[in-house]
Amino acid sequence: MTQLLTTINPEKTFDVELVKLDMLKPHEEADSEHLRKLKEEIKSDEILNFAITVSKNENIILDGHHRAAALKELGCTTIPAVFVDYGSSDIEVQSWKDDIQLTKEDIMRAGMGLKKLPPKTSKHMIRIDGVLNHISAIEKRVDIPLEALRKE
Repeated sequence: MTQLLTTINPEKTFDVELVKLDMLKPHEEADSEHLRKLKEEIKSDEILNFAITVSKNENIILDGHHRAAALKELGCTTIPAVFVDYGSSDIEVQSWKDDIQLTKEDIMRAGMGLKKLPPKTSKHMIRIDGVLNHISAIEKRVDIPLEALRKE
């Protein structure tokens, strides 16, 4: 893993690492239309703008499923990722859907098993300086060329 950059605020530091796509485990399926549009956008720009978020011990993608899937389809082998301790009380899982209640155990089962959750089911939140934010708040802007992500 190659470290790219650091820091979100003075209280917490989140490093971005370049990791193999094949080692990551999605817990949600991708929405085919959203994936198609994102893949075309990334291909047109020839750049990935933001890192994804991954659980550090389990390698489960917490946020960024569509970015990871798009890069795979574009022939990339690596992706920038921010790793977090999923056991931390600073990380919570919610659902985008009012009728679904999720636990971290649900996410773990889906990530480690064959049955994935539907697209855009889980919403991961992280507490930063006492304030609950969507986990994308720690996904650094990386603006990394696709060509760099295709190299082994």
